[in-house]
Amino acid sequence: MKEYRWATLGCGIIANQLAQAMEAKGRRLYSVANRTHDKAVDFADKYGIEKVYDKIDDVFEDEDVDIIYISTPHNTHINYLRKALAAGKHVLCEKSITLNDEELGEAVALAEENHVILAEAMTIFHMPIYKKLNEIIESGRLGALSLVQMNFGSYKEYDMENRFFNRSLAGGAMLDIGVYALSFVRWFLSSKPDQIVSQVTYAPTGVDEKASILLKNPEEEMATVILSLHAKQPKRGTISFEKGYIEMFEYPRGESAVITYTEDGHTEVIEAGATADALQYEVEDMEMAVSGERDEMHLDYTVDVMDMMSQIRRDWGMKYPEEEK
Repeated sequence: MKEYRWATLGCGIIANQLAQAMEAKGRRLYSVANRTHDKAVDFADKYGIEKVYDKIDDVFEDEDVDIIYISTPHNTHINYLRKALAAGKHVLCEKSITLNDEELGEAVALAEENHVILAEAMTIFHMPIYKKLNEIIESGRLGALSLVQMNFGSYKEYDMENRFFNRSLAGGAMLDIGVYALSFVRWFLSSKPDQIVSQVTYAPTGVDEKASILLKNPEEEMATVILSLHAKQPKRGTISFEKGYIEMFEYPRGESAVITYTEDGHTEVIEAGATADALQYEVEDMEMAVSGERDEMHLDYTVDVMDMMSQIRRDWGMKYPEEEK
């Protein structure tokens, strides 16, 4: 398979993890773009990256760039997606991929028009444990799916300038951690939920601090999701079937799960992949999708999750500044 040239747009935590993932594969990022040029230079020096752009938009005009990884704040994504996709670049974009379903619809249309791969960097869609669990589920030994229960709670200090609570940075639980919980739910459900009810409590800035969500799809499979940015919860998912249930902890980059069988209560530990290699799995799947070997990026699930998040926020009447224009 061709060795693709990757550019990172952004120099934050995820960009550092991406560069380290490349190093673990014996490779380097090709280039770096950032709003603050000095930070881009420092980042390039740290990882031996050969090219730094004077202006952030120069990355879109570089004919040598194959794939752009966007890891800027999610309220900036759509503007960069427009430019990258129109320039014929494949894009792996950090979650949440856009603010809402309208923005994502525009991005998907641009990707199709320009014959490029667009994907969200959602670890759940790429960790080997999820693929292995799907094989077990599809074998039929657990029977039909009934319920999915999700928890994701972080404790963030009440700093209203911080991105977690800052409305101008599209803060709030839904787009930051809810996207993980709903991606987990969508991975296991047979189809997208068509019935959704929810409750929300707001932070002083007007973004969602905590939320509870109930979902049901046409197959009568149900799910519950509890989110919080100011009360710690275990990152736990439970998937209940007729003949047993699966439990996963630290599920965003999970590497193991426990199956408990209903008939006799015996348990089975399932292991696959490694948490530390999460970004490597994303890179590998993205390159296979770009090469045409197979589609491992699950953009259809990303669209379903964004539809759900957008519907929930519309039900709440919660908008970000970009959505009020």
